[in-house]
This record gives sequence, structure tokens and C-alpha cells, in this order.
Amino acid sequence: MPSTTGPAQPGRAPACADAAERTVPAGYRAVFAVPEFRWVFAAHLLSSLGVVVCELALTLLVFDLTDSPLLSALTFALGLLPYVVGGTLLSAVADRYPARTVLVVCDVLCALAAAGMVVPGTPIALLLFLRCATAAIAPVFAGTRAGTLGDILGDGELFVLGRSVIRIVNQGAQLAGFAAGGMLLAVVPPRAVLAITACTFVGSAVLLRLGTRVRPARDTAHGALLGASLAGTRRLLADRRIRALLLLTWLPPTFVVVPEALLIPYGDLLGTGPAGVGLLLCAMPIGAITAETLAGTFLSPRARTRLTFPMGLFAVLPSLGFALRPSLGGAVLLLVLTGTGISYNFGVDRWFVSSVPDELLGQAMTVMQAGRMTIMGLGMSLAGVAAAYAPLQVVMPAAGVVGSACVLAVIFEVRRTAADGPRRTRLPAAGGAAGPT
Repeated sequence: MPSTTGPAQPGRAPACADAAERTVPAGYRAVFAVPEFRWVFAAHLLSSLGVVVCELALTLLVFDLTDSPLLSALTFALGLLPYVVGGTLLSAVADRYPARTVLVVCDVLCALAAAGMVVPGTPIALLLFLRCATAAIAPVFAGTRAGTLGDILGDGELFVLGRSVIRIVNQGAQLAGFAAGGMLLAVVPPRAVLAITACTFVGSAVLLRLGTRVRPARDTAHGALLGASLAGTRRLLADRRIRALLLLTWLPPTFVVVPEALLIPYGDLLGTGPAGVGLLLCAMPIGAITAETLAGTFLSPRARTRLTFPMGLFAVLPSLGFALRPSLGGAVLLLVLTGTGISYNFGVDRWFVSSVPDELLGQAMTVMQAGRMTIMGLGMSLAGVAAAYAPLQVVMPAAGVVGSACVLAVIFEVRRTAADGPRRTRLPAAGGAAGPT
């Protein structure tokens, strides 16, 4: 039976936490030295690949059944829109129940949804509903997992690097998932691929069940789940420091996805063909993975934190280059540079987890993830609408202009609220190297 760890201790003095953090070896090797994190990493890798392949297979299945580009596009869009539902109405789940239970149940529900998509004769409406269900579950799962990382790795350097590993997996899953899904769909029907994705969710649930410890719920309050979720979200958004950090997390991706959402029509404008479009779609994740890995490996925690504001602003600037209608090579370079801006998250993660009350950590991470995905979906939608009325070489750089102004305003607000945080510092997980028993 896995051992049970007690709740975090928010009263620890920051100086003590910093001193303990300096004893932790730097770099990703120190994160993977924690056995429990290796189980979480393996489960996340498996489920992330399953999510990407599921999206691809279900989109193709809906198109095969309906021959409708609109419904197939809607299927893909439904991967983002329900995030706001799970992130607001269900966010309290992340702290109301033991984390391991929440993670395993979320994976099982996603596996059941994928299995329901496999059943022959499933109506299109039910397929879309199942897609919405998995998307609504996703922010609860992501927020609970992020809170669990705080328990496993502490709030210091290891937590920041652990979050970095999760982002690298997310970006890598886009590349590997689309490649693997494309190869699978070339030889087997979509329903068979969906059956495989159901197995990946089951595998993730098993890894989390066997490899993570039992931890009590952070928030032991009773009452209606919906009311607690809304009250917790209001409490987070009412805090000026937390609100500023949430906006800093949300706004750069909102403008970064504008050129990404228009890559297919831009590739058509250049006449690059499918191979060129594929190269454009891979450029941003490649830049993100490269920057994230180099920053986490070679930069000190202080250097990464000092890069937060410059990289957050830099992320939206390369889109200005599309005003010159660059060639395929120039567009790829701009997108790679855009992807490097993801490294600004190192500092934001550190500040955010230090500012959130311990009993709301899981809910705060859920709101962060849900808000990011929802506002990214909104950015993609607005980009499509704008491209219907203006040339691409106007819409894409306009995102850089508006984005720069918005990000600068948020940076100013984050700097003004710096005196408000940190609110708490949890004990570093120096003993987290002990894996499940």
C-alpha cells in the first residue's frame, strides 16, 4: 500500500526554502531522479500521444461519415472550447478529492469516451458529445497533475523544471502524435486507431495508480462542487497578483496562435504544397522544444527568471515579419523564433505557485490551463474571421502589434504587484526522491 504524505506546510520561511533549493542539483536530471515523477512523466507521455492521435482519428472519422469539412473542423475545434466548462464548473475537483483518485478517474473516463467512439453506428452527435466530454475533463486532469507536481517536487526549482518537462512532452506529442497518427491511419481505419487511444488512457491510469502516492485532499471543505468551483475561481481572479500572472500566462499564446492558425492558407499563398505546410506546422513546436530544453539545461534559475518578461514579449514579435510575405524558409524561421518564446513560462510558474494559497493550488492550475486553452481557441477563431476580410500579410503581423501592446501592459501590472508575492512557500520535496512503496 503506498504511503501517505501529509499536506504541505505553507508557513515555511522563504529564506529556508531558498537555502534548501540551493542543495538541489540543477537541470532535468534532478527532476528525473525523483522516482514518483518518472511515473507521472511516463503516464503523461502516453496520454498526450493518445489525445493527439484521438483528435486526428476522430476528425477523419467524422469526415468519412459525413463528407462535411465543416463538421470535421468543428470536431477539431471542440478540443478547445469545452475547456472553459471544466476549468470553471469543475475546477474544485482538483483540491476537493485526493489527487491520485482524480487523475485515475479522469483517465478512465477518457478511455471510456474513446471506447464509445469505436462502437460502429455511433451517431455523429454522440461522437461530438464524447469529444466535448474529454475536452471538459482535460483541464481538471492538467490542474490536478500540476498540483501533484507541487507535492512531489516542491515549489522551487524542481517544480519549475518539472513543469518544463510537461511542456516539452506537450510540444513533442504534437510532432510525434501527428506523425504516428498519420502512419496508423494510412494502414488501419479510424475506429481502430481510436481503440488504440483508449488503451493509452488505460495505460496512463495504471501508471498513475501504481506509481504515485496517496495524498489527502487539500481542501476538506464540504458543500456543492459547483459552488465551490465558482467561489474558488472568483477568489483567484479577485486577487490582483494572481490575476496579473494568469493574464501573463494567457495573453502571449493568444497572439502566438494567430499565425499558426493561418499557416495552411499561408502555405497555399506560397504554393508550397502539403510538404511545405507540414514543415510550417512543425516549426513552432521545434522552436519551443529547443528553447525549453536549452534554458532548462544550461541557464541558472535566476537567469531563467530574468528572461520572463523579455521572452514573453519576444514571443509575439516574430509575427511582424509576415508583413514582408516571407518565403517558406523565412516563414519557418519566424515560427521557430516564435516557439522559443515559450521559455518565459519558467518565471511565471515560479511566481504563480508562490502566490496561490495552498488549498487552491490544484484549482488555480486548472483555471490557468482552462483559460489558456479557451483564449487560444478564441484567438484562432478571431484570426479566421479577420483573414476572411483582410490579407494574411495584414492579419498575421497585426497580431504582433496588438499582442505587443497587451503583453507590455500585463508585464507592467505584474511588476507593480511583485510586492504582493510570494504569499506562501511550501517545503521543497527533498524527501520526494522516495518513490511509491
